[in-house]
Amino acid sequence: MSTLSRFHGGIHPPEFKTLSNGTPIATPPLPAQLVVPLSQHLGNPAKACVSIGERVLAGQRIGEADGRISAAVHAPTSGLIRAIGPHAVAHPSGLLQDCIVIDSDGLDHWSAPSPLPNWQEAGNDEIRTFLRDMGVVGQGGAVFPTSLKLGVTTLEQLIVNGAECEPFISCDDRLMRERAAEIVDGIRIAAHLMRPRAVLIGIEDNKPEAIAAMRAACAGSGFEVLAIPTLYPSGGAKQLIRLLTGKKVPHGVRATDMGVQCFNVGTLYSLKRAIVDGEPVVSRILTLTGNLARPGNIEARIGTPFAHLLNWAGMQADNEGVIMGGPMMGFDLPGLNAGVSKASNCLIAKSRALFPPRPQAMPCIRCGECAKVCPAELQPMDLYWFAKAKDMGRAQEADLFDCIECGACSYVCPSQLPLVDFYKFAKDEIWAAEREKKAADRARMRHDFRQLRLERDKAEKAQRLAARATPAPERSAAPDPDKAAAIRAAMARAAEKKAEGGSTPAKTPLSDDAKRAAIEAAMARAAANKAARESAVSHAAAPGDEAKRAAIEAAMARAAARKAAQSAEADAKGSSDSAAGVSPAPAPKPVMDADKRAAIEAAMARAAAKKAAQSAAADAKGSSDSAAGASSAPAPKPVMDAEKRAAIEAAMARAAAKKAERDAAQKGDH
Repeated sequence: MSTLSRFHGGIHPPEFKTLSNGTPIATPPLPAQLVVPLSQHLGNPAKACVSIGERVLAGQRIGEADGRISAAVHAPTSGLIRAIGPHAVAHPSGLLQDCIVIDSDGLDHWSAPSPLPNWQEAGNDEIRTFLRDMGVVGQGGAVFPTSLKLGVTTLEQLIVNGAECEPFISCDDRLMRERAAEIVDGIRIAAHLMRPRAVLIGIEDNKPEAIAAMRAACAGSGFEVLAIPTLYPSGGAKQLIRLLTGKKVPHGVRATDMGVQCFNVGTLYSLKRAIVDGEPVVSRILTLTGNLARPGNIEARIGTPFAHLLNWAGMQADNEGVIMGGPMMGFDLPGLNAGVSKASNCLIAKSRALFPPRPQAMPCIRCGECAKVCPAELQPMDLYWFAKAKDMGRAQEADLFDCIECGACSYVCPSQLPLVDFYKFAKDEIWAAEREKKAADRARMRHDFRQLRLERDKAEKAQRLAARATPAPERSAAPDPDKAAAIRAAMARAAEKKAEGGSTPAKTPLSDDAKRAAIEAAMARAAANKAARESAVSHAAAPGDEAKRAAIEAAMARAAARKAAQSAEADAKGSSDSAAGVSPAPAPKPVMDADKRAAIEAAMARAAAKKAAQSAAADAKGSSDSAAGASSAPAPKPVMDAEKRAAIEAAMARAAAKKAERDAAQKGDH
């Protein structure tokens, strides 16, 4: 038999539980339309997996779990999906949240149940995933996904919370009275997964029927049912752990770190229904109390509008609002269009008799009454001053987040200060600042990453440009033997000329004949080079180029003939002028003498011989290619054949003879 301990503080407000705990759990009629919130748990809202206009069955999954801290959502009845989007929900802010609106068909047809067979042999991960997909979450107020709480595999004590300490609420009381066996089945499943050394069930001593029912259901199980003193807030997790185990969970430490885990009786009931019966969480036990004609406890479908339930229970005309939850930790509903969620445990219709107006707040007199009743052993008056002054740093240092917002301090305050409202304000401000800080940190990280990326891109671009600027290694071309020989010959001639010039003490100016001879020699060399180039081109030319070459040579021959004819006409005119006694103009000096012409012709002959040798080498190469089976290009025709050469030489001879005659005539005149 375990011994009980005591936690610090606590109060004894009027209970008002007899208003609703005297009648069995009832089932109200289904509404025409249900509003199912996608966020009915701590963490990420579920993701809708149905579309507008789709027909669904009761128990069909309509929202998938989104991430690790999330849970699925299911259709509470059969009908048509009317809308998916923002809608009013049960929240003190009055803000809209995404919901799925279902038009009930009134038939309440169910999908086939899907229990987890042989759950005793299933792995821990398989069971936890199954519970997440069945939408099982904590129903004690925090709505934390049960699949995560079952992740601890070894425990010292498993605590079952049946205290239900807040006034007016009696849903857990009636659940334990009427369905104790199913709660105990849920405890067995949790104990199988977490393997605790002891299972302790705490129930306040103002619920004798529930204590008796649970003890009867636990007979032979080894689970221990303990009646604890009626003291608010004994239903808080840390306070109940202190009562049943004597362990004090310090600031910043989780209960699981001390080998303890706590579950609400409603959560364990839903766990059993999911695994054994294959029924997802589509309803919950809810207390309707306060200023109503027929207060009591009901099993309400998730998504049932509050107005539908309160009208069914007989809301009075002098109603002054509705509280969601208990009078200590609940909040006033901004409207009654919201639907029941998994966190909805009580609806209290307010009246002036039950909830008289709160007196006007007065300044704090530092009486210390709030510190005496604080179950978390805080200094509420200091937290009040820090929150009022917006000194959030000092408030956090004073363990603001250890406050469970039970409202005991506000209840006993003689100055009627709404202390809990100040604490909620301070927490919201700190959370908002933390979100802004995280957003700023993310923005700074993105900026730093962008800068790093830009620097990396800049460096890579510089490397690419440097690689392009670096010249590729040039291939050494094979030396041309002809060019090398020509260069060596030119260098030898230059050396000879320099040697000849060096033997004379001073350079004598060249005569006109010498200059002309040098120019003609250069022209001859240029012609020889051009002929060599044309020959090289002709070797690689296509067969169609021969016709062009022949046409060019013919044109050159015609030009030479015309020039010869013009020279003959000029000679004839000169003879006629002499016979008429006209003194002819002084004849120009001969362009070149016989020695120079002989030298030029010898150079041309050497060029022709060299060209012939090159043609012969090309022909020999073509023959060898043909013998090897390769296709060879046709050999080019010689630039000039023998007949043309003879004609040109004859023309040149005639021109020389005419010049000789002119020279003789000029000498005779003198």
